[in-house]
Amino acid sequence: MLNIVVLDGYTLNPGDLDWASLERLGNVTIYDRTNADEIIQRSADAQIVLTNKTPMTRETLSALPNLQYIGVLATGYNIIDTEAAKERGIIVTNVPTYSTQSVAQLVFALLLELCHHVGRHSDAVYEGEWTRSIDFSFAKSPLIELAGKTIGLIGLGRIGRQTAQVAQAFGMHVLAVGSGRRTPPEVAGVEWVELEELMERSDVVSLHCPLTPNTEKLINAEKIALMKKSAFLINTSRGPLIDEQALADALNEGGIAGAAVDVLSTEPPEAYNPLLSARNCVITPHIAWATKEARERLMEIAVSNVQSFIKGNAVNIVNQ
Repeated sequence: MLNIVVLDGYTLNPGDLDWASLERLGNVTIYDRTNADEIIQRSADAQIVLTNKTPMTRETLSALPNLQYIGVLATGYNIIDTEAAKERGIIVTNVPTYSTQSVAQLVFALLLELCHHVGRHSDAVYEGEWTRSIDFSFAKSPLIELAGKTIGLIGLGRIGRQTAQVAQAFGMHVLAVGSGRRTPPEVAGVEWVELEELMERSDVVSLHCPLTPNTEKLINAEKIALMKKSAFLINTSRGPLIDEQALADALNEGGIAGAAVDVLSTEPPEAYNPLLSARNCVITPHIAWATKEARERLMEIAVSNVQSFIKGNAVNIVNQ
């Protein structure tokens, strides 16, 4: 039987799932977390390695002659040196599509928090402000209705399209940045525009594009300056898409009304990340993907990927 090592299984399965389907496929060793100096030793006898955020560099791969397959327990696979893996004949797969509904759901959880500040109002009640109030109702901040507002989606893949559908259910008008094709695909109710126009017209800008050299710091001071002062920025995609200092400056100076991000340029963040002290910035710890339902799908697809590899017909390969 093949030796299978899971280097960082805790985020996928903190205890509410099980690994039984994977354990039927080989001799499985599961680590909750693996430090950089432990990767080679723990992977040395493995033909199959599964990893979420534990990196597999060229140097690491060169020290693992038995390795045949790397399964990324996520959609993004930038933690793997895919070219080095290809050179060594190591197949790398990912898990697409598992979190579409969950990510779109968090987009609106973040946006609704910016619109209603539910947490702030709940805290006020528990601190006695409602009990002491002379009125039956009070608001700690302006309250905003989404119907009739415009949301601009940068990226219209599966998650972007799901987000568009939810936005339309709220009565929002949807703009999207063109895909680079001469004629963008027709999507019901979506207006395709250029990025600058999207930034200028949108009441909400939501990021759904991959991180590439071309999109790193796509949202910078110049782009943010195009936004309405009343606009919100949402990021559930990748932290480095945003110039965080530029965003913090805009928030603190009133350039835009608020932001909500589930991802940061470094995770966990450094204590001096400028967004941690920025005005009206909601930050969640990269949880958009992590509903139990999404993790169940992730587990199912990841195990299916391994099964397909063992049978000789690997799927979801990212380094062909």
